[in-house]
This record gives sequence, C-alpha cells and structure tokens, in this order.
Amino acid sequence: MAFHVPIEAEIDLHAFAPADIKSVVQEYIDAAAAAGFREVRLVHGRGRGVQRAIVQQALEDHPRVLELWDDPAAHLGATIAILSRAPT
Repeated sequence: MAFHVPIEAEIDLHAFAPADIKSVVQEYIDAAAAAGFREVRLVHGRGRGVQRAIVQQALEDHPRVLELWDDPAAHLGATIAILSRAPT
C-alpha cells in the first residue's frame, strides 16, 4: 500500500526510523525542489546530535542543496536548507 505525503516547506523527521533518515531526506529534497520550494526546514530534534549529523550529511551530499545551517530558533533541533531550482 502506497501513501501520498504532501510536500511542505517543513518536514518533521521524528516519525522515521534512524536507519531511514538519509533516504527520507534525499527523497524529500528532490520532491521539495520539484515543488518549487527554495527554502526548507528539517526538524530532527536535539538529543545527542546523532540524527542531526545524519540529516546534515545527507543535505551536504545532495546536489540540490546550496546552503544549510542550524535553525537558531530551534536550538540545534532543526536545520534550514536552501535549494536550487529543479530542472525543467
């Protein structure tokens, strides 16, 4: 059974298993760029920083991510990324 998840400017990654985070981030960035988003926010939580590191590494490796930084309002609990436009 497939589910349709609407693409928004923010994704909360708490619902995903740590082993799935990298692929979820990659697919989300592709879909967000295709939907025309230029800035997205990925909520990963604070904790020990393991999930934050996975998210930021996936973002750094993604060709559509131009820039990323910790969301200062989230106290290391979220990352903001600037995306390039999807190819037409």
